Amino acid sequence: MPSPADPLAGWSPTAFTAAGVTHDVFTRGTGPGVVLLPEIPGMSPQVMGLADHLVGEGFTVAVPSLFGEPGREVSAGYAVRTIAKACITREFAAFARNADRPIAEYVRALARRLHERAGGPGVGVIGMCFTGGFALAAAVEPAVLAPVGSQPSVPFPLGQARRRDLGMSEREQAVIAERVRTEGLCLVGLRFSEDSASPGDRFTELATAFGPGWRAIPLNSRPGNPDGIGKREHSVLTSADVEKPGHPTHAARAEVTAFLHERLAPTG
Repeated sequence: MPSPADPLAGWSPTAFTAAGVTHDVFTRGTGPGVVLLPEIPGMSPQVMGLADHLVGEGFTVAVPSLFGEPGREVSAGYAVRTIAKACITREFAAFARNADRPIAEYVRALARRLHERAGGPGVGVIGMCFTGGFALAAAVEPAVLAPVGSQPSVPFPLGQARRRDLGMSEREQAVIAERVRTEGLCLVGLRFSEDSASPGDRFTELATAFGPGWRAIPLNSRPGNPDGIGKREHSVLTSADVEKPGHPTHAARAEVTAFLHERLAPTG
């Protein structure tokens, strides 16, 4: 995604504390609320480009600075240092299976706070890569009506059991499944087909767990695909091609935006 000249222009940071941790949350816009969780290494210009896009689509967007330096451009060394630190932080439990993660409770509390501010029937939560599963687990919170996990990668897929792990606890899974059954809740997931960091086995298990409440948006990255997507492609919603009409990432972002409008539209 193209980088804004000043990634933080117009964004107002406020400290928010929940689940025993405090992060600055950058907020801008009007309309229904969307919590946007940054991918590693943090609130990069590409992530803030997506945030600006959502503001332009008529949403109040809150971006918590969970790691890294807000506005800093991505580099290999910066990303490696950030992920190394995140991996050993109890808040994220990057390797734990069937885990109730403190960060998921933090995101749920932030969603409640944003709903109080923005109003409407509820809020959306988008997570990407390291934070993709946190967005899905946030659906335990009744105010969350539109959870989106793009290339969810936690727990890191080391071994078959972690490849199949949903990125949430059995308790969270049960609550979300009940919301699917009784409220018609829908969860959206995106991934490139050859992305080993966000394994297909995980999406299969999510489909089994949530049935009609799971909507997958797969993007073809197999060798020889007609769009020339490389097999190592990982980031869907912040892809370098997301602004190209007709490109699968552009269409995927449009589908996510339509999902947010559909689920968060004022009723009555």
